[in-house]
Amino acid sequence: MNKKNIHLIGIGGVSMSGIASILQNEGYNVTGSDMQKSKITESLENKGIKVYDGHHPEVIKNADIIVYTAAISDDDPEIKEAKALGKELWERSKFLGELMLNYENCLCISGTHGKSTTTGMVSNIFLEAKLNPTILIGAIMPRINSTCFIGGKKYLIMEACEYVDSFLSFHPTSEIITNIDNDHLDYFKNLDNIKNSFHKYTNLLPENGYLIYNTDDINSLNISENTKAHIITYGINNNAMYKALNIKFNSLGYYSFDIYYNNTYLTNISLNINGKHNIYNALAAFALAHVYIENIDIIKKGLESYHGVERRFQYIGEYHNALIYDDYAHHPSEIKTTLASVKKVKHEESWAVFQSHTYSRTKEHLDSFADVLSGFDHIVIAPIYGAREINTFNINENMLVDKIKEKNKNVIYIDSFEKITNYLKENVKENDLVITIGAGPINKVANMLKEEN
Repeated sequence: MNKKNIHLIGIGGVSMSGIASILQNEGYNVTGSDMQKSKITESLENKGIKVYDGHHPEVIKNADIIVYTAAISDDDPEIKEAKALGKELWERSKFLGELMLNYENCLCISGTHGKSTTTGMVSNIFLEAKLNPTILIGAIMPRINSTCFIGGKKYLIMEACEYVDSFLSFHPTSEIITNIDNDHLDYFKNLDNIKNSFHKYTNLLPENGYLIYNTDDINSLNISENTKAHIITYGINNNAMYKALNIKFNSLGYYSFDIYYNNTYLTNISLNINGKHNIYNALAAFALAHVYIENIDIIKKGLESYHGVERRFQYIGEYHNALIYDDYAHHPSEIKTTLASVKKVKHEESWAVFQSHTYSRTKEHLDSFADVLSGFDHIVIAPIYGAREINTFNINENMLVDKIKEKNKNVIYIDSFEKITNYLKENVKENDLVITIGAGPINKVANMLKEEN
């Protein structure tokens, strides 16, 4: 890649911003555009990368290569200008796949749930081992204060998303698959298509690579049949190579457990993040790290010093002695896990503030959303976050409210974040727990409530 000027459309995305940082480090002249300013775009500008606010087709003439995200439509003014000028265009995942060829070991973490946390755990271990990895993660990791860390070329640790088959453009050396579930149905249509995509993904592994998967996840059980790579399994309930036994938890919902490898005791792990699901994430991270790092004490230290990434059951603060948390959960299975974590934290009544992510997902999982959300004591429904979609699905927030009311009468729809914050201020009591839930900007409510303290 000898062309020096590269422009990224949608540079504020977590993956695109990481690509921008890598390219800048390689000596390319990088610019970008995005419709929204954010912490990420601010961070890029602080690095000296010019970020344009909104559409700026006039900048295209100076670019040799244009990279764009899958969310960018064909009628985007910058895309149209690039095509009119005959510029070289790359979709993000294919361009990232080309960049991966520059790394000796590409450690890819995939799965419907738990990708960011597991990527963060693996990254923390490799940083603890002083292996200087390059890291691309789908959430801000406090240790690096970013979604990206520029290290060396021996190890690239990255979150690999299945949406629109993005990960099929990658070149993994090793893969973790945390689980496979019914999601992104606007693209995949059904679970069988999702499974087929993951099978194609495992087939990308070289024979000397490693596939690490969860034997407790029913949809992953046949995932190894299309690969010649080395197979490593982990789990709690079923026979697996890496197992967690003697599981305990403390008053904060932090779990400790023994790790056994082929029925031989290796070590005890005491996690410093909430939730039983993180036992699985830690087992996956341990198994992958153990391929490349012999010293178990370093792996143990890396896991135990990990304190999470932003928006994964993240403690925000308090409002008049009520606890405030935020969680990125946007699928019924993830919210079920969030609810279990909430129940492990000592409190009086729980308040879930939920913003559904995309209209298609809301319609597809309407009954399941209602089932799991009804488990909170109080539920506030915020406006649906459409993201890349226009509402052509005949769905709205009151449909979800009506479904929840069949199981729990304590539910209300409120049409703005400011009104939600005011409602919480008037109703939340001392020792209650408030949690904002969703992949959109619903965390603003948590932060607004904290600021009112």
